[in-house]
Formats: sequence, C-alpha cells, structure tokens
Amino acid sequence: MNRDMETLLSMYEQILEMIDLGVHAVDQHGKTVIYNRKMRDIEGMNIEDVLDKNILDVFRFNPEQPSTLLEALRTGESILNKQQTYFNNKGQAVTTVNQTHPLQKDGRIISAVEIAKDITKFRKLIQEHHQRGEAGRTFADIIGQSEAMQKAIRLARHAARSEASVLLIGEKGTGKDLLASCIHHESERRAKPFFAQTCLSLPDDWMETMLFGNEEDGEIQPGLFEQADGGTVLLDDIDSLSLPLQQKLARFLQEKQFVRAHGQEPVRADVRLIASTSGDPIDAVQNGELLKSLYYQIAVHCIVLPPLRERKEDILPLAIHFIRQGNERYGLHVEGLGDDVQEAFLAYSWPGNVRELEAVILETMATMEQEQTITLAHLPAPFRAKLAPDETKTDFLFDTEDILPLDKYMEEVEIYYIRKALQHHGFNITKTAKALGLSRQNLQYRIRKYQIDKEWG
Repeated sequence: MNRDMETLLSMYEQILEMIDLGVHAVDQHGKTVIYNRKMRDIEGMNIEDVLDKNILDVFRFNPEQPSTLLEALRTGESILNKQQTYFNNKGQAVTTVNQTHPLQKDGRIISAVEIAKDITKFRKLIQEHHQRGEAGRTFADIIGQSEAMQKAIRLARHAARSEASVLLIGEKGTGKDLLASCIHHESERRAKPFFAQTCLSLPDDWMETMLFGNEEDGEIQPGLFEQADGGTVLLDDIDSLSLPLQQKLARFLQEKQFVRAHGQEPVRADVRLIASTSGDPIDAVQNGELLKSLYYQIAVHCIVLPPLRERKEDILPLAIHFIRQGNERYGLHVEGLGDDVQEAFLAYSWPGNVRELEAVILETMATMEQEQTITLAHLPAPFRAKLAPDETKTDFLFDTEDILPLDKYMEEVEIYYIRKALQHHGFNITKTAKALGLSRQNLQYRIRKYQIDKEWG
C-alpha cells in the first residue's frame, strides 16, 4: 500500500469518527468491519465488543424485527427509513431509524452498511408521557397567600370553567406546570389525559413527531395531541417552537385536525391547549419568535405568575411545605427553619423561584440526621455563598483547589457564564443569545448539551 493510500484511509477513518450519525458495516458473513464512534454511543458498546464479531453474537433481535443489516445482505435490496428496536449485550433496548444498503463489487454482494439515527431517548419520552397519569391536583394544593398569587389563582379558576386556550406567563420555576395541572383537574376534562411537554429541548423533526405523531411505512406513531384526545396538553416555552410548527399548531387549534408527519389523511383531536412562556409574549411577537396569529389563539386566558422575590410572604410557608415533603422522603422530623435561615431566605432574591427553594430545602435535608431545625450551617455551601456574596466572593476563574485539564475547565466556565446570562435575561433565549453574540440555534444547542434548562426550568 503506498503512502497516498494510507493517508486516504486515515482520512476516511477520521471522517467516520466525526460523523454525527451511526455507521455500522458488516461483511458478507455478517461480521462487523466498520463501527464508528456515534454508533458506539447509540448502542452503548465498546468497539472491541463488536468489531470482527457476528452481529447475532452481540445483539439480540426480535423475530418480528430481524436485523436490517442481515436483511439487506440476504435480499440485496436497500431498506430505507426503517425503525428498529433491538438489545445490546447488556440487555438494554436500542431504537434507531436506519438507512441500510447492500454494497457490491463485480455484481456480487460483499457487504452491507447501515446509517442509523438514535431515537431511543425519544421513545422513552413517549413512554413517560403514557405513564404520566398523575394524581389530580386542585387549587387547594397551591401555597400562596400573596395578593399577586391569589389573583393568578382566581384567573385560573375562571379559566378552568372555560374550554378556551390559556397562556401562562412567568419566570422559570414560578409554578406554571402546577397551575396548568390544576386548571385541567378542575375542568370538565379532568377524567381525560393531561400531558406536559417543553418546546425547548428537542430537534424540530422530533418535536413534530412528539406533538403530531408520525406515519411511515404503514406504521403509525400517535403524538401527544392524538393521545390526549378529550384532555389537555401543556406546551412549555411555546415561543421556542419553530415557526413552521407554530403555523401547524395554529391550524390545528383552528380546525381541530392535523396531519401526522409523513402522513396524508387528517386526524381529528379534541384537545385543550395550555401554553407557557418565561418571557414577555408581546416582545416574542415583535421579535418574530411567536406568531401573532398563534398568540391571539392561545392568549384567551392570560395569567401572570409572580416571581418569588415579589411574593416574599409566601417564602416561609413554601419552605415549611417542602420540609414536610423532605420529612416523608428521608424519614426525618425537621420542624422548621432557624431564625437566621428565615432572615436569609427573606433577604435572598430567589432567581430560580419556587423550584430553587424546593431544591435548596430537599438538598439540605438529604444530609441531615436527627436535627429538628435547619440552620445556616446545614445549607449547601454554594447556596450559603449566594446568601453572603460580599463575604464569600472570590474570583470564579481561579476559585478551584484542583488543576483541571484546560478543555474541562473552559467547559465549566462556559456553563457558568451561559447560566448567568440566562438568569440575567429571565431565560429569554433571544435576548440571551444576542447578549452572548450567539445565534438562537447555537445557544439552544449549548443549553441542550449542558442541560442548563433542567436546573430550575
């Protein structure tokens, strides 16, 4: 082999490792000859467990769903857009959508190659939605005596008696999911399904399938609207939904029917929509993030949930509520907060709102033993630093005991700064992206990559 051929093969190998689709090739005997990095990630396998081994010795396939690679070898025909579920050598289910092709030389089949897209996580999301038969919540479950919160509850009670769409407006962690659940469970639809889905974390094609379903190769995969027929669907971060999907959603709300992805025939569904946003919907319309027509359809009932810093009289009752939950979870007998903790909680701005308060209480109680009162010393150290920033402030760039690899350290800095920017802009994607000098798509990619939106969102 000459040097040019060695160089070319090295280039091919590196390119295969960089491709963000799984590539798996077998020879004419079904033994693996190519198995790239993405395919290893999808299947949760090490290369030495698969390479040079017959795939039937490594993976388990259902008789109804034989290996598409072996089928392409056997028939000599390509298999396109085929969804397949099988099991790796750890017994874990893997679900992919495959493009599988036989490869020929001199008219003879010598190999087969499969290009796979992972939808395992997507399938899990669908299953989670099927399993979300949560117990009914009522407005009595909402803790909040402040005038702003009582106003939101009054408006929500009125919305529960209606069939019209609802728009909930409030920062991350203010309780929009809880209020939406209460509206559903106190409405005439209470006996029907209630599903909640964020519009922020999934690629566009996945989101379309998640909401409207998919119809391909004779196989029907119902979406949330179809599953929720007669019930309610909550769409969080509605302004993060792509404009084409917003248009499809607006048509569905108007016509009460939609067409599944790759489908032809309309599907009717009677669904009440509750949408939410963490920013100003008027700004979202003006910035081109939210269709004006969709805004008018979903904002029949418009309810604003106040941030926790504007309802300080609710902080301590909420803390007691979460302490009761912690007692049940950890088998403790904590009675309340010390005076110093109460003062600190009332002085703190709670950028993560109620969800941050819940997380702080439960994280604190996870490390307690038989104490009956939560003191400042019990609180997590990072949170104590937020309570007294002037006393504990250090230079973030150098506040570390260990010397990390540079790429790992730079990643931590990036996560810290993106989170800080998101909190500063109330988790408004457009404003944050503009401030950071990124595109919306680039910022959303980083949010998904680092799972930043799951912290208090």
